[in-house]
Amino acid sequence: MPSSFELAKSISPPLHPVGSCFEPMTFSVLKGKVFCFSSLRQKLENLGGSRGGWRSVAQIKPCLDNAETEGTSHYWMLFTTVMKFLLFYAGDLANVFFIITVGTGIYWLIFFKAQQFVSVLLPQPSQEDKFISYIGCAFVLKALHFLHLLVSQLTIDIFFIDWERPKGKVLKAVEGENGIRSVSAPVSIWRTYFIANEWNEIQTIRKINPLFQVLAVLFFLEVVGFSNLALMDSSSGLTRNPESYIAPWSRILRYGISTVLWLLIAVIQVVYFSVIYERFIEDKIRQFVDLCCMSNVSVFLLSERCFGYYIHGRSVHGHSDTNMEEMNMNLKREAENLCSQRGLLPNTDGQTFQISISSKMRQQYDKIHESLTRKHGPVRLLNSSATTFEQSTKAYHTMNKFLSSFIDHVHKEIDYIIKDKLLLERILGMEFMEPIEKSIFYNDEGHSFSDILYYGNETTLLIFDMLFFAIVDMATQNFVLAAVLTYLQQEIFRFIRNTVGEKNLASKTLVDERFLI
Repeated sequence: MPSSFELAKSISPPLHPVGSCFEPMTFSVLKGKVFCFSSLRQKLENLGGSRGGWRSVAQIKPCLDNAETEGTSHYWMLFTTVMKFLLFYAGDLANVFFIITVGTGIYWLIFFKAQQFVSVLLPQPSQEDKFISYIGCAFVLKALHFLHLLVSQLTIDIFFIDWERPKGKVLKAVEGENGIRSVSAPVSIWRTYFIANEWNEIQTIRKINPLFQVLAVLFFLEVVGFSNLALMDSSSGLTRNPESYIAPWSRILRYGISTVLWLLIAVIQVVYFSVIYERFIEDKIRQFVDLCCMSNVSVFLLSERCFGYYIHGRSVHGHSDTNMEEMNMNLKREAENLCSQRGLLPNTDGQTFQISISSKMRQQYDKIHESLTRKHGPVRLLNSSATTFEQSTKAYHTMNKFLSSFIDHVHKEIDYIIKDKLLLERILGMEFMEPIEKSIFYNDEGHSFSDILYYGNETTLLIFDMLFFAIVDMATQNFVLAAVLTYLQQEIFRFIRNTVGEKNLASKTLVDERFLI
């Protein structure tokens, strides 16, 4: 008869307090050791907020808390959080499948084509079908990840903080009265419109040229003759005699040669744009940050409910709404170090931050945005264009005042601190500290706000394009058709990203869509 220490026994003691609730604690006795299993909420208490899948896991704990206290709607929040985690997991699993299939394709390409004597044979058709199924799984999972990425970028919260202040007073006739009174001089909105248009333009820029990528791959496959390496013979020549016997195609070899060419050309493009083009010709991401500072406009971005980015564009000269002579003088003073530095903190140059805001800050942000937007006005007033315009104007100024005062540490109850990320936080891409009392601004020298643009997701886009090209080629065995359809899907998704992103930009920033060119 086994001893009691060899049996798993569960003992449920009296309830103990956890937060504002009482929950049972379960002990298990297993092979002489005692384990304490707390609730799922307690297990998640040590998980800090983070981006991507880590942040999705970290959000399960507050969802459980709210679900018990505030009803069924928060169980839906928990469900969506778990689904978001699964979508990130699908992207990672797709990467694993992609690496395995590419490695397998390259292996057969090298060892089958490089052999001088027959020692390696290609897989049987049944084995080849299994290989194709792995490519299909990788494509489906990466497509889910890409669509989730696209939806996330199209629903971000963004606002442009205008730091410009009125210069003096002007006389203005009062409507409905017979008098004239002195009011503050109006601040030009054109600087905000300019920054909004620049942001709209960089939403779909990439680290490679997609058209050149497709044409270059097609050129090497069909014109140079690399496609002949996909024939089921041991010859490694790039040309074939049309009069001689031509072996059938191998789908594994077609996949191997196309992915190798695609990766090599993409790496060359990325190196060229990073090392040469962006350094000596044009770097649109860093230029956007400079333009924000010259325009005296900051950018407040929230990619998730309590996580986002901040670009500090407050001018060191106090104002930017000026003439050309004064603007050139300001630039000269800045070049000669005759003024303060551009950073958010004194005597620093840090202008870009990752931000993790507190729930109080987010609630206040939502309250201002929801109570003043046109969607929540009385129905009878929505029919009046004048009233709608007044509501939008009021919403813009209220949000601008609130966010600028938040950056200036005016609201002590929703204040923030600035710090550097720990080395482990940078490696894992997550944050260990949870912004409970104060929001946290993390110094970000890498301009990671590009993560909510195409620019910061080049790897995902590249793998999706490669898998799309491969799937079409597997189905048709036609590199030309695969290249054409790949370019078409790139343009379709870019059009969707631009069009819907522009509408989201106009809605969230309260900038009239007619001014977004």
